[in-house]
Amino acid sequence: MIMDAQAAKQRCIEYRKRILDISQTVTALHVAPAFSCLEITDLIYHELKRDQDTFLMSKGHGCLIQYVILEKLGVLSSEDLRLYCNPAGRLGAHPDYGVPGIAASTGSLGHGTGIAVGMAYAHKLQKQDANIYLVLSDGELQEGSTWEAIATAANLNTNNLIAFLDFNDFSGLEKMSDGHPAFYPIVEKLEAFGWEAIEVDGHDAAAMHNALQKRSGNKPFMAVCNTIKGKGASFMENVAIWHYRSPNPDEYKQALAELEIEGV
Repeated sequence: MIMDAQAAKQRCIEYRKRILDISQTVTALHVAPAFSCLEITDLIYHELKRDQDTFLMSKGHGCLIQYVILEKLGVLSSEDLRLYCNPAGRLGAHPDYGVPGIAASTGSLGHGTGIAVGMAYAHKLQKQDANIYLVLSDGELQEGSTWEAIATAANLNTNNLIAFLDFNDFSGLEKMSDGHPAFYPIVEKLEAFGWEAIEVDGHDAAAMHNALQKRSGNKPFMAVCNTIKGKGASFMENVAIWHYRSPNPDEYKQALAELEIEGV
């Protein structure tokens, strides 16, 4: 199956603009974490996920991109997004089970992979043709529960589990490569745990799509996606404070202007 890379690029520009619009109504939110996994999440929803499949955003602080895609698909309303992080609304800073389109409450790092493995194994036991798509953060690989789940996935041969690691090299305010050098290499570690894994550009939709098309399907699969925290707004890129900040009006205008240039 061939995907339309240009259409994917335009969608992602519009999603970034929508997140920036939301940022002007909330004093602090996770813009940069959403921007780093934006192309990954778009690919899952628009190119990979079938009706019978399930998507889990284990990287709960990346949920803004999930919310704006669900709005685009008509699952969430514009009013839902207007009331983001408002006590009167139903959308929090992390995904909550019970919200339309949200399959599990996530955001406590290290939980999502275990949930995904359980779901994938249940589908296999029931002989259902259904995949579980998972997005997790590189910071979650510091959690022992994540590695326990990774080992269990291989032991149970959950080859219907397809994961994407948002590998932006940041964990909160610290660069992973500075504070955790023994963290690397990731692909080889995953392969040693019995997974099929590949390294790919997490902002190149076509490259990620091609990697998925080439997987054997015999093992759980993880795409280790090299990404840039804050991708799309130059002043946010790889700057730790943007894990938490909303742009001020001038920064908002600058980011929109840069996205307009990218879309030309």
